[in-house]
Amino acid sequence: MAPEIEKKKDPRAWDALTPPLAEWILDAVSAMGFAKMTPVQASTISLFMTNKDVVVEVMLTNYVIKNNSDWQQAVTGSGKTLAFLIPVVEKLLRLEEPLKKHHVGAIIVSPTRELATQIHSVLLSLLAFHEPSSEALNPLEEDEKRRPTSALTVLPQLLLGGTTTPAQDLSRFLKNSPNLLISTPGRLLELLSSPHVHCPQSSFEVLVLDEADRLLDLGFKDDLQKILGRLPKQRRTGLFSASVSEAVGEIVRVGLRNPVKIAVKVKSIGGDDKRTPASLQMSYLLTPPSHKFPALLSLLSKLDPTPQKSIIYLSTCAAVDYFQHILSAILPKQYALIPLHGKHPPNVRQKNFSKYITAVTPTILLTTDVAARGLDIPQVDLVVQIDPPSDPKVFLHRCGRAGRAGRKGLSVIFLQPGREEDYIPFLEVRKTPIMLLQKPEIVITDEEARTTTLRMRREVLSDRALYDKGQRAFVSWVKAYSKHQASSIFRVSDLDWTELGNAWGLVKLPKMPELKKWEGDKSLGVKIDMAEYAYKDKAREKARRAAMEEEKNRGPYVPSEDVLKKRKEREAWSQKHEQQDVKEARRERKRRKREAERLEKMTDEERRKEEEVQALVEQVRKKTLEDSKYEEWTGFED
Repeated sequence: MAPEIEKKKDPRAWDALTPPLAEWILDAVSAMGFAKMTPVQASTISLFMTNKDVVVEVMLTNYVIKNNSDWQQAVTGSGKTLAFLIPVVEKLLRLEEPLKKHHVGAIIVSPTRELATQIHSVLLSLLAFHEPSSEALNPLEEDEKRRPTSALTVLPQLLLGGTTTPAQDLSRFLKNSPNLLISTPGRLLELLSSPHVHCPQSSFEVLVLDEADRLLDLGFKDDLQKILGRLPKQRRTGLFSASVSEAVGEIVRVGLRNPVKIAVKVKSIGGDDKRTPASLQMSYLLTPPSHKFPALLSLLSKLDPTPQKSIIYLSTCAAVDYFQHILSAILPKQYALIPLHGKHPPNVRQKNFSKYITAVTPTILLTTDVAARGLDIPQVDLVVQIDPPSDPKVFLHRCGRAGRAGRKGLSVIFLQPGREEDYIPFLEVRKTPIMLLQKPEIVITDEEARTTTLRMRREVLSDRALYDKGQRAFVSWVKAYSKHQASSIFRVSDLDWTELGNAWGLVKLPKMPELKKWEGDKSLGVKIDMAEYAYKDKAREKARRAAMEEEKNRGPYVPSEDVLKKRKEREAWSQKHEQQDVKEARRERKRRKREAERLEKMTDEERRKEEEVQALVEQVRKKTLEDSKYEEWTGFED
């Protein structure tokens, strides 16, 4: 009888790892839905567990299902977090004895609060299957001490700048003595600066830098260098990045020792690079600026089934602040709108992100590139890019929020006819082909565009606060447009200002350098009495009226004694004092305007305090004048 041939193990099988994983981890990954390792997990976990530094280049976002048995995938959002969490947890649990109190064994650095929170959440899901850690992490009563245990545990602490103070973070650290920190760079550096936090060679095991390229893009280079300087050189380091740029390479050279470089690429059955998931349709729509929002409304109304979760990307934080009010008024009633951008206070960002994640009715996230990558946002059906991203690399990350894990998704980018059409072949060169959106068919007439503009303007005219937001947002958008990396495609000189003003529902174009030589109608055909244009907020409107009255009562500009003196001095050599007076009068008007705007924004309480301060200053000035009557100086005494 012929001997049985031993079957070769699937290289992506969890039990094929060397060294083998603990049974509880196998139970955890199975419960999380990972029947097999994903490519990034299969490529990373074994190396990272066996004392190797790793640089993992991960570029894309979603699963691609092939038949019933074979599957491939693009990478970020596909188990990358577990690819470094499992080795980190294993290292901490394989120590010979628990770490000393207030000693840190591992650190994970994330570029954003949302991503740090997500990593922490995945870690807690993993540790729920490790009984000693799970018991140690159970919420305790405030007056109850942590239950002592002799077993090795993983005790994480999440550090998020803005949600707590550094003192509160240190207090929690001293009370709970965590051995794993998950943090954004700034808050981590503050904690590591404390003499009570220890990361000695004898206890510190591993550092992970997640989304390293974005850490550098967001300006954290100095903080990262300081963090690396506070950690022992003899450590394991994992660096995960969408691209290994020159700046990331510098961190690699400084912070890693002979790293193993891993690039996880996705190949189609035929062997060609496949940079997008089969479940995601990436499309474009050519539309003039004033047709963009009518096209968005049409798209949301025609899609069947109704998208439950959608993301709309804008260029700037100020644009999100403005359009969250405008779109809320014109969107179909079944959609809820949630804003999210990087300048929101941390508690607002966390609250809004959580609200979007847990929504069970049709919901739209109106956001910037803060939500373009790294975040695991499940079940997104539709992504709409009103504005193309300044960085072409971000385009694919935005698209990849939809169509995840084999779920059908649609991504649409709005491009203006003309030069912006060159963005289509530009993406093809970058192996990111997009196709014209054909279903559902979106056709917008000029009349529909005018109707939408009128609806938007009606909303703006109802509250002067929206006028202010619109002016700031439009200026910020123009600045962002001028900074596109594909500057030959996106040129400010090609913009149609009237068309853009109508697209935004503005009632007046703002003053900005780009419009100095423009001879068009800056009022956009809208007649409005700015003196009577009121704020809905009664206190703010009252302050505006008071500022106007104060400006009116000041009367015409009268040159001061100093100005008259300077004029007299100039008369000896120049007859141009009249022109100088005009300039000085203009400066004075601008100063008065700035002062009026400052007073306009004050609350009643702030105005009262301002008046008290001015009265005190006037008293001091008078007292100084009275005390300054000196005798004529005749020289030093003998």
